[in-house]
Amino acid sequence: MLNAVKRGAIVILGVALQFGFAIAIRLFFYNYLGIITLFYSVISILIVLGILKDSTRLSSDLPWVILILIFPIFGTILLITLGRNYSKSKLLKNIFECEKEYNKYLVQDEKVKEEIDNKNLDNIKYLINRTNYFVSTNNEITYYDFGEKFYPELLKELKKAEKFIFMEYFIINEGTMWNGILDILKEKAAKGVEVRILYDDMGSLAMLSTNYSKELAKYGIKCMTFNKLSPFRGIFMNNRDHRKITVIDGKVAFSGGVNLSDEYINVNSRLGIWKDNAIKIVGDAIWNLTVMFLTLWNANINEDKDITKFKYNFSATDKNKGYVIPYGVAPLHKDLIGEDVYINMINSARNYLYIMTPYLIIDTDMVNSLCRAAKRGVDVRIIVPGIPDKKIVYTQTTSFFKVLNDNGVKIYKYTNGFVHSKVFLSDDIRAVVGTINMDYRSLYLHFENGIYMEEVDEIKEVYKDFKSTFKDCKKLSDQDVKAGFIKTLWQSILRLFAPLF
Repeated sequence: MLNAVKRGAIVILGVALQFGFAIAIRLFFYNYLGIITLFYSVISILIVLGILKDSTRLSSDLPWVILILIFPIFGTILLITLGRNYSKSKLLKNIFECEKEYNKYLVQDEKVKEEIDNKNLDNIKYLINRTNYFVSTNNEITYYDFGEKFYPELLKELKKAEKFIFMEYFIINEGTMWNGILDILKEKAAKGVEVRILYDDMGSLAMLSTNYSKELAKYGIKCMTFNKLSPFRGIFMNNRDHRKITVIDGKVAFSGGVNLSDEYINVNSRLGIWKDNAIKIVGDAIWNLTVMFLTLWNANINEDKDITKFKYNFSATDKNKGYVIPYGVAPLHKDLIGEDVYINMINSARNYLYIMTPYLIIDTDMVNSLCRAAKRGVDVRIIVPGIPDKKIVYTQTTSFFKVLNDNGVKIYKYTNGFVHSKVFLSDDIRAVVGTINMDYRSLYLHFENGIYMEEVDEIKEVYKDFKSTFKDCKKLSDQDVKAGFIKTLWQSILRLFAPLF
């Protein structure tokens, strides 16, 4: 904890020095402020025109437009600092180049693609066309409706590792869960198994020491922090690694919403029952997750010249009918893959669409898609937490309740505690399980991953999970979604600037 405080102090000091320097410059050029302001105003107008010209999601770009027009200097500086300009980051450039290099390893089976084309499975066709990840049919899928059901399965599979273990998580926190995993990792590393750990620096800021990578290195475990915080690069380092991936020998993989911290398995949860999920894959689809992990790993240290050594070749079987495509989301391209997949699912739903999400902070494209689905008779239900983890974020979430409810979308509060699951399900035939929240951070800024499934047998287990969870929820009424003038005003302000952060 002390190390976390020190790091926080260093970051604050760095930001203070930046602001101090800015003030000194302003005082020095005080006599030229009029000219400087005029210059920034002209530049700001040109920037706004550029934003409007290239905007494909105006609702997310509008706050930038307003901010820059009202505060030309501050708004322009903030856009340069926080905007989606990835050329300024060496790490993000490396990731982009590594992605392009690794495309050659992601080869689509033409017979499977022909099946998809013949069946006209548009949602899968979108993923194939707009990402480089491949869809496969040779997979066995297991769905876990709570973290405490997933955890013993993870331990069991880790104990079987013979060659390598890759783990990539947003949060690692010392406690019962992580200690149980770490004991196995130490044992495996001592026996020559290659163990690699990648965790997000901001996600684990208050939980692990700054030297944690070195601590694990003593046991032969390779460990790396993603996008390490630096006071001289600013406190707003928004592009975080929010993925949750474990790959073991290329034979088995896990993903879902569960981080490596006790509350995710309902040990010492301060938010009541922690509702989360995970998914296990045995089959060809694992390779997509392996490449995702190695992309971020080698963008940092370029360790592997040939990554095919980590691929396990499964024999062709009929393990599970249906199509599976794990896909990555990265804030490096114009396409918002995470949001587009969700919207495609909304638009293709015919009978019902069920959603679990901890946060509901969405743009007008998503709002309109949900409302249109409900208006055409689709049973649209969204489960959100009953006990929030962040009050301001939850206020933003509740700001969408009325417009959705008024248009026929049903909102359910999980009365037992906190929902951290990120699951879409529609019509008994398609589902997405992964790390992608319905908020701007996940949809616009973070590195995320999802697993899209269609015509897969295990989807019926996802359906059972929803039906069971609805019993522990309260459906919000028209009265429940109403808000007074002051609350509505506060919600509007928060929603206006939500895309910026």
